[in-house]
Amino acid sequence: MKQFDLVVIGEQPAGTSGDHGAVLRGKQPNPLPAVVFVIGVGCLAFFSGCAVGPNYKRPLVDSPGNFRSAPPVVNTNSFADLPWWDVYRDATLKALINAALTNNYDVRIAATRVEQARAISAQARSQFFPSVNYGGAVSRGRNEFLGSANPNGGDTGDAAFAALSAAWEIDLWGRIRRLNESGRAQFLATEEARRGVMLSLVSDVALAYFELLELDLQLQIARRTAVAFEETLRIFNQRLEGGVASRLDTSRAEGALATTAAQVPEVERQIALKENQINVLLGRNPGPVARNTTLLQQAMPPEVPAGLPSALLERRPDILAAEQNLRSANALVGVSVAEFFPKIGLTTLLGKVSPEVSAFTGGGANAWSIAATAAGPLFQGGALRAQYRQAKAFWEQTKLEYEQKTLSALQEVSNALVSREKYAAARVQFDLGVTAYQEAVKLSIQRYLSGKASYFEVLEAQQLLFPAENSLARAELNQLLAIVQLYKSLGGGWNLDNPQFTSGH
Repeated sequence: MKQFDLVVIGEQPAGTSGDHGAVLRGKQPNPLPAVVFVIGVGCLAFFSGCAVGPNYKRPLVDSPGNFRSAPPVVNTNSFADLPWWDVYRDATLKALINAALTNNYDVRIAATRVEQARAISAQARSQFFPSVNYGGAVSRGRNEFLGSANPNGGDTGDAAFAALSAAWEIDLWGRIRRLNESGRAQFLATEEARRGVMLSLVSDVALAYFELLELDLQLQIARRTAVAFEETLRIFNQRLEGGVASRLDTSRAEGALATTAAQVPEVERQIALKENQINVLLGRNPGPVARNTTLLQQAMPPEVPAGLPSALLERRPDILAAEQNLRSANALVGVSVAEFFPKIGLTTLLGKVSPEVSAFTGGGANAWSIAATAAGPLFQGGALRAQYRQAKAFWEQTKLEYEQKTLSALQEVSNALVSREKYAAARVQFDLGVTAYQEAVKLSIQRYLSGKASYFEVLEAQQLLFPAENSLARAELNQLLAIVQLYKSLGGGWNLDNPQFTSGH
């Protein structure tokens, strides 16, 4: 450690002998050339010394040429290049996302983690500079000096002490540089984690909003189906009164009506729960969510190119955070290696030492010293070797986590691509099925009224139409959810800075 001390000591008892300062008294040579020389040597060692330990290198990842289920890559453009407000064009949804990015607790917590990591990084960086401290003490006593026993001829006197010191370690082996590298990487990892929270929040709000619209559609279908069963029951009752139908017809119709009507309060319950979920994402108290659109009015992006799989390494915030954690772990290996080497420092002292105040003005109390220090381990019982092995194992852990993140990202993108393709194909078939069942209901009622069909034919057609319409609504929702998942898995909005991302423009 390099240490500078400015010391002022005074004692003025009656009949002081002055022995405390005798060793440093007398005329001293000018210490400035020696100080300059030692500082120059220290700076040379600092700037020429190499940091021990491995330098960071990104691990090789087996990245395929294209995503599974993706069309051939024509250009490197990606769906993730679009800002989220161009992906979600619903004005209500955009307002909800803006509110969530401002008030959501997870986002705010992530921001505080970033500030903590920033402060920790600043602490590591501060070791590049000298630490300056001050101290002082005053005392009065007999046979003592600043609180310590000291034979003084039986005299009683006063003593005072004041010191200004600065300490600096010469980073010859790069220990401090590796600590600073690790601290900065941890800060960047928390920043990427914050970006991941923001992207997940945008996706969560969009998912919940589309699910809410799908529940609205389910409620509409349930109410419309209940009305249809009421009309069927009315027809059956008229024919029963006319003597051309049996009580069995009306009983079956009543049962079908009651079963369908029971779905209405259940869907209303799910709507209330979904609205509460959205409000919590927005950092608000549970309550209703205003909306002026339907699920069927949501626009599908005409083209959703995924881009190159290798670009995921530069886009996905969770992958970028995992890489920064790996960089930090790599630097900590260098720190553990540097612990095997001695810590080199410089110590200087410049001040005045005297038991008599009058000696300060006379120049006889000047004191200075210059020293180089080295302290290193000889025997630690295997502690340093164990610390090194721990650092290496932690690096291996973070490397595996990074590789796992990249593999999971490839899986998520592929899943979203194939889901979008298959959901679109299923939606076409569900639409054909609903059209066919609607025609079957219409024809069965006509046949029943003309006496060519039984009540069972009418009720069967109606009972098949209700779940088919719900399945079509679910297919519409699944297509939208696949788009949301694809945008999230590609690291959507990666090219936006934080103010742009949160402001929504």
